[in-house]
Amino acid sequence: MEWFDAGVNLTHARLDRQLKSVIERAQSTGVLNQLVIATNLAEAQAALELCQRFPDSLHMTVGVHPHDADDAPNDLQQQLLQLAQSPHVKAIGECGLDFNRNFSSPTNQQRVFIEQIEVANELNLPLYLHEREALKEQLRILDRYASPNLPRLTHCFTGGRNAADAYNEREHWFGLTGWLCDERRNHDLLTALPTLPKQRTVLETDAPFLLPRNIRPRPRDNEPAFVPYIGEVLAKHWDLSVADVAKLTTANALRLFNRDKMLSQA
Repeated sequence: MEWFDAGVNLTHARLDRQLKSVIERAQSTGVLNQLVIATNLAEAQAALELCQRFPDSLHMTVGVHPHDADDAPNDLQQQLLQLAQSPHVKAIGECGLDFNRNFSSPTNQQRVFIEQIEVANELNLPLYLHEREALKEQLRILDRYASPNLPRLTHCFTGGRNAADAYNEREHWFGLTGWLCDERRNHDLLTALPTLPKQRTVLETDAPFLLPRNIRPRPRDNEPAFVPYIGEVLAKHWDLSVADVAKLTTANALRLFNRDKMLSQA
């Protein structure tokens, strides 16, 4: 079976210091492609260097997370446009709004988010979206500024039926993580799961975070090799075989991130 990890923080020190082993373990479990998430420009540059070292398996985003919005440079759009010239770049983000902690001011979060939407519009690259306790404002901004046909992935979707319905109205894609495997807090997500479009759902670890709780023995960190554990839980809830979930979600990710030359492998 082949899998695609549609979101991994591979520049994080807990993974970067054992990068070769992390990639080898992923390959051994069939996780042949990984999308490296960037949350600021420094991470984007580091992700680019990783992709250049492992061009056959790594792809990446470029963007500024809402937590980092206060530190975004005045020429953010120009820098994003330049970084996105690399063929390794498959999406703009991780971007959006986070009103839970407000590590950056709401005003700066909104401004930086809009700037990234404009870049995605210009390049016709998918938006890689983060949202926490800001659904109404996030949708308002997307409705106003995003091109109607621009692909949008709701990264690490953990919401309930209302959020899923709102995103479905706008034909969003959904990224599912180890949150799905967490019986302590996945209740809202389980109510939404039957409504998620099977042709617009991908799997992501968000490693080294969100370790699936169905792994035994329990390791310290999450990593791309554990995508199949998420797939096993999704297969149960969607009444599909694990092989079908692997085939479906991998083909979805390849299509979303424009890896046409690999579609025959999915």
